[in-house]
Amino acid sequence: MAGLAWMVGAPGISHADDPLLRPIKPADAAEWITPQAPLHIYGNTYLVGFGALNVALIRTSAGLILIDGAVPQGVRAIEANIRRLGFRIADVKLILNTEPHFDHASGIAALARDSGATVIASAAAAAVLRSGQAAPDDPQVAWGVAYPGVRRVRAVADGTPIRLGDTIVTAHLTAGHTPGSMSWTWRSCEGGRCLDTVFASSLNPIAGPGYRYTGHPEEADAFRRSFATLRALPCNILLTPHPGQSDGDVKARKLAVSRIPNPFIDDKACRIYAETYAALFEKRLADEKAGRAK
Repeated sequence: MAGLAWMVGAPGISHADDPLLRPIKPADAAEWITPQAPLHIYGNTYLVGFGALNVALIRTSAGLILIDGAVPQGVRAIEANIRRLGFRIADVKLILNTEPHFDHASGIAALARDSGATVIASAAAAAVLRSGQAAPDDPQVAWGVAYPGVRRVRAVADGTPIRLGDTIVTAHLTAGHTPGSMSWTWRSCEGGRCLDTVFASSLNPIAGPGYRYTGHPEEADAFRRSFATLRALPCNILLTPHPGQSDGDVKARKLAVSRIPNPFIDDKACRIYAETYAALFEKRLADEKAGRAK
């Protein structure tokens, strides 16, 4: 498509006029995209998202990397936060995705258009991002919401290192919440101290009506492998798609008051995250077997 609706910042163009910025499920999204100032986590790592929806930014010597893109109605706020840090949206060279659900991916098409960045995801997630339609094997397909598809997506495999300038981000397949969920790791250095940073995919074993993990043993096995992966990762700093999944909301409030000690530095965070959701997953399986799962 062409025309004024595709012009970034064109006068008189509203979200409703721009097909990539039309709000998706505004009532639900409003709970997630509460305004939040950009937050410097550590070294080259920042958050440029919202009170209940994380979007991470990594500064490299050759440009910026974003992780996730929230919802279309949040895109302008993400771009404003990038500018508040002294960067430009054109500095974004890569956009990585943890999962192709609309709350983390439906803003990616607009962010990719505005920046010219390359979008990267797992093979399963890439197919969903291109189509904007939930995959039939997604445990939450019953709640699937269509969103603007991303024209060009690069698919990468588990363990793939992605280099931009002086930074390497590694992909870790952590399927379960969605078949293509991916976690991302990199090193953040500050004052001569380098820490292993993890933006983990969601491990929430929620599922739509009628879906039973007990009826999909391959998905259950994938979830268990993902728990093991997160437990084993070198991890000094953990970020999650929804900050509340890892007490990130509490940590952000503390960090805004004082950086010493930095509340995000926690060598046990990934293990606790994995073990918490592994226990919830086993409870869900027990509920399914007992007929208690909805």
